Amino acid sequence: MRDDYGLSIWGNNNFMVDNSNIAINYKNNPTLLEITKNIRTKGYKGPILMRFPHLIKKQLKLLFSEFKRASSEFNYKGAFKAVFPLKVNQYPNFINEIVKLSTNYDYGLEAGSKAELIIAIAKTPIGAPITVNGFKDKEMISLSFIAAKAGHDITVTIEGLNELETILEVNREFNTNNSSSISPKIGMRIRMHSSGIGAWAKSGGYSSKFGLTSTELLEAYDLLDKEGLIDRFYMIHFHIGSQMEEIGPLKKALREAGNIYADLKKRGANSLSAINIGGGLAVEYSQVQKNKTRNYSIKEFANDVIYLMQEISKNKGVDEPDIYTESGRFIAANHAVLIAPVLELFSQEYHEKSLRLKSKNPPLIEELYDLYRAINKQNAREYLHDAIDHLDSLLTLFDLGYIDLEDRSNTEILVNLIIKKSINLLSKEDSDELKRLQDKIQEKYLVNFSMFQSMPDFWGLGQEFPIMPISNLDKKPTQAASIWDITCDSDGEIPYNTNSPLKLHDIDVQKEEYFLAFFLTGAYQEVLGMKHNLFTHPTEVVIKFDNNGDYYFDSIIEAQNLIDVLDDLDYDIDEIKRNLNTIIEKSNLIDNSQKSYIIEKLHLYLSENSYLKTIQATKV
Repeated sequence: MRDDYGLSIWGNNNFMVDNSNIAINYKNNPTLLEITKNIRTKGYKGPILMRFPHLIKKQLKLLFSEFKRASSEFNYKGAFKAVFPLKVNQYPNFINEIVKLSTNYDYGLEAGSKAELIIAIAKTPIGAPITVNGFKDKEMISLSFIAAKAGHDITVTIEGLNELETILEVNREFNTNNSSSISPKIGMRIRMHSSGIGAWAKSGGYSSKFGLTSTELLEAYDLLDKEGLIDRFYMIHFHIGSQMEEIGPLKKALREAGNIYADLKKRGANSLSAINIGGGLAVEYSQVQKNKTRNYSIKEFANDVIYLMQEISKNKGVDEPDIYTESGRFIAANHAVLIAPVLELFSQEYHEKSLRLKSKNPPLIEELYDLYRAINKQNAREYLHDAIDHLDSLLTLFDLGYIDLEDRSNTEILVNLIIKKSINLLSKEDSDELKRLQDKIQEKYLVNFSMFQSMPDFWGLGQEFPIMPISNLDKKPTQAASIWDITCDSDGEIPYNTNSPLKLHDIDVQKEEYFLAFFLTGAYQEVLGMKHNLFTHPTEVVIKFDNNGDYYFDSIIEAQNLIDVLDDLDYDIDEIKRNLNTIIEKSNLIDNSQKSYIIEKLHLYLSENSYLKTIQATKV
């Protein structure tokens, strides 16, 4: 029986099952297995992060086309613009592609730090919008003035009154005795009463980290008016949280922000002409229908934003505002897939071939063996209970010294095999007992990746990511699977979850390679990834398609080697190399004729990365 691993829920028609493999639903439909093997023939054996720029383009086109459609249907007068928040993914292989692919859209970049602002100034095409959010000092605000004087369409969002004072100070420095004064546009972030729901709900509400209260908003308005900069007040901004799973809170926030916009316009803020609704467009990560989290479509999202802004503007008698969004997850998550090989199945010793039955076994073990051979659908539940009862008895006998280690091993194997058979025979039953047993006999798959480096949101927030094998999809997966990464940390595990069950195939990895794919990892995971155990960013590959529909590798960046990782941590690399050489040269345990060979080998290993090297398996 084929299992599509919820592809129809989270896949967004980006991938498809092609016989036994998962393929890219684009051009000539290459399989992920084919691409993986092609990359590995070039010598890259660790985990591989694949980037698919066509999926970035797809999301950009969807976002802009839906707002264009909604604006046309409602005859909306304001423009739609968007920026990508750099905090979501600052890696150059991604940013370079998104800048290149968005030239036909009014799409720019959002910066929340000085380093991000430098990227935005350098990479954003002149005329496309730049927004600057987050806490800012004089230097960061000065960089924004430099960007404006270079011709950029840049808006600096005020998070507090002190920032506005600094903007006024920098404006005096940059535009003194200058008849053609140029400064950034000014935005004000509202501390909303409305808030989102879920892990990021604290981005909104009165206790949120950012934004001006109503009182501060009025004070900021008066100060701009007094200083003669009210004509630079262009935008109000709000953000109620990332990954907005329900549309209701957004609609409430839109009404709140729309009325603030209209009241400021009527107060005399004539240059105010934009509302930035922040980010938060949700991505569906669930692989199980009953666990779906997003309750709206991009079409509904665009319709609600356009309709509500138009309705409020009409009722208040003001111009309809330009609308900005900063949804990064929606644009970035789909484009990246992590492929990692399974190194080992840790419970494969629980196979019949591992039994060490004697010519004469303890009676309870003989009974277990009979139960295993005779179990069927009719007696499965009864035999299951008998086996569990025998397990307790035999373990007690072992503790008392009446049976030996081989007997204990046979007991564990037979009981495990009986439980597996019972679960398969009773698979149509959805009982709590079977779920508990499934959890107990889960197979542990050791996978060549670091969860802390490649999926930190799972560790930190419990964020699920779609996981599936890239081959054997024509076979029924039978193993309840938990996934272990290769870090030296007990938290480096994706445990089996009965509410979102992951089942994988019973593969002998000594005979056949078995790869897992982790999807929707393109947002936040890379930039939040940590070098726990000094595992670094995996080898990344940008995959594009030519005019014939064939794929090619546009860029391959290998994971950092051991020396580069240590250098990043500010170790003195030359000292480390000298010390290693000295230790070997002074060792009395190494023959002098071997020392040069050992040193050569050591330095070869230093040029490799931390991920485990796997040997190409051959089918037999």
